[in-house]
Amino acid sequence: MRRKKNHHSLDFTPKMSYLCTGFSMGEAMLCQHKDIRINMDLERLTREVCRVAREAGAYLREEQGRLHADQVERKHAHDYVSYVDKTCERQVVEQLRSLLPQAQFLTEEGTTEQVSDCSAPQGTAAPQSEEDGRGLTWVVDPLDGTTNYIHGFNPFAVSIALRTEGEVLLGVIYEVSLDECFYAWQGGGAWLNGRPIHVSSKPIGEAMLGLELPYDADRYRTLGTGLISHFYGLCGGIRMNGSAAVALCNVACGRWDGWVERYIKPWDYMAGVIIIREAGGQVTNFQGSEACLWGDDIVASNGHFQHDLLQAIAAKKS
Repeated sequence: MRRKKNHHSLDFTPKMSYLCTGFSMGEAMLCQHKDIRINMDLERLTREVCRVAREAGAYLREEQGRLHADQVERKHAHDYVSYVDKTCERQVVEQLRSLLPQAQFLTEEGTTEQVSDCSAPQGTAAPQSEEDGRGLTWVVDPLDGTTNYIHGFNPFAVSIALRTEGEVLLGVIYEVSLDECFYAWQGGGAWLNGRPIHVSSKPIGEAMLGLELPYDADRYRTLGTGLISHFYGLCGGIRMNGSAAVALCNVACGRWDGWVERYIKPWDYMAGVIIIREAGGQVTNFQGSEACLWGDDIVASNGHFQHDLLQAIAAKKS
């Protein structure tokens, strides 16, 4: 049975000097001097973003068979990019700009003017200045799972989130190979291809855990291998999939029950955070704080053994 629609409206006044332009879906925007009051239907906006993500995914699917090894660049050790990432990002940015002309962008490939990176060292507060993005900001990863993609391996995904002043308003993750669009908006629940989703209720002894190993092997090796050693045999199973966005969706829909990763960026996890929380799960940083949108580490679970994950991390770090 389809859940009753939640036309969640957001009304806020960010202290930014935005352009006084209209919202293309006909939602009201009232400019008052340097401030702008926005009342938007988050459900309708989320569905428009789903369309954008699906179109981007179609491009990724089409180009995967055409991509050659000599068209792949290395950004850092084991971290790759190609014309596909950049072209896809430009397409996504153009469409998102048409939806909310006044919004800023934080994107992985930097193909458009960027708001300051909203990540910050652990233990510090989120950015507070106007220049650091107190207004509406699209956070975009046009191709999460690039290493999978260039090797002809799944999964890979398009990830899009909209944030403002320390909270995520909506998130969309389109997993291309399975044609699965995960999405959520504030107060509207979490969804997969039109069906509501929820986290599992499994305890740690039955849990499927995602324990990813990030690119920064030198810094993460001790903790990463320590966590694998700790949970191997303690939980129901351990998996890696090469896409932070898809891993978070796996937790949100109950395929996985928990996930841990460090040295990741906001575009890797921002959309997934709201999807998991709207699906009834829990997301924190390694210190256990739910104010985790500005760091580089994420712990996500169905909420039944978040403490176990955090305890293991603390023990292996000490």
